[in-house]
Amino acid sequence: MSAAAELLSQEFTLGYTYTRTTGPVVGEFLTALRDRKMRGIKGSDGRVLMPPMEYDPVDAAALSEFVDVADCGEVVSWTWVSQPRKAHPSDSAFAWALIKLDGADTAMLHWVDAGDESAMKTGMRVKARWANETKGFITDINGFVPEAVALVADYVESDAELEPISGIECPSYMTYNFTAGKATARYLAQLRNGKLVGQRCPNCANVYIPPRGSCAACGVPTEEEVELSNKATVESYTIVYIPIPNNPIKPPYVIANLVLDGANLSFLHLLSECDNNNVRIGMRVEAVWKPKEEWGYAMENIKYFKPIDEPDMPVEQIGKQKSGE
Repeated sequence: MSAAAELLSQEFTLGYTYTRTTGPVVGEFLTALRDRKMRGIKGSDGRVLMPPMEYDPVDAAALSEFVDVADCGEVVSWTWVSQPRKAHPSDSAFAWALIKLDGADTAMLHWVDAGDESAMKTGMRVKARWANETKGFITDINGFVPEAVALVADYVESDAELEPISGIECPSYMTYNFTAGKATARYLAQLRNGKLVGQRCPNCANVYIPPRGSCAACGVPTEEEVELSNKATVESYTIVYIPIPNNPIKPPYVIANLVLDGANLSFLHLLSECDNNNVRIGMRVEAVWKPKEEWGYAMENIKYFKPIDEPDMPVEQIGKQKSGE
């Protein structure tokens, strides 16, 4: 059954969306940024720390004495970025710089729009360029520019009384390219043909699906491929009540760890065509495939698993059945 594996590669984006509380110090700093102001905090040694810190770097005591500082200052050190990347704050060449604002004793990191590398110098004076719309985030400072060419901004101040910032949205996304190894590529190629194929360990005889290329218990390569049936047993399950962003499946629904007949380890998949409250460990289910013309290199070829009219498998026997029995 083994065949030469295709080279399969695909781009994925891993994302987390969450909201965090700011606390009194960070909240004060971000609230000031929203109002186009700079606020540092005084340490136990009298220095003004900018950006403000929650705890003193000298004696670790909690800090609370805020100090207004200017939105202009001096470049302490810098590095030039000649070829900006997608995630950088500017499409044109710019400098990352440590900037000590007037009234502060420590430097903060931000970017400088100097136009050309020859214009950048240690000790040069720069001024914050505020965003047209400020929201209470560090990007409210749309970079620093040389003080000599800074323009007087014409902002329309809002009369609305805004609440202090106490929470911010902090999404995190990572895009990466996944290239399947030989075992995974063979598994996905078989899925595209409507087959569920695992690999057997030559030592302990455990059958893995999805295959991993080696046995996790014995550490030896798994070369023998085993075609498994569409039937499986529920090993464990979760009823999902909370909606997941961008997930077309509306809760409540059941996600289960399923052990295919002849396999010894479980995988996650969706259960459907059943009352969620009737799902149980040991319940027998069967794969429901999408139409053949929709098959690709993914487990999503199976829409879900549905219950079948077979007796439940005793808990102690789940995953113990060998292929062919």
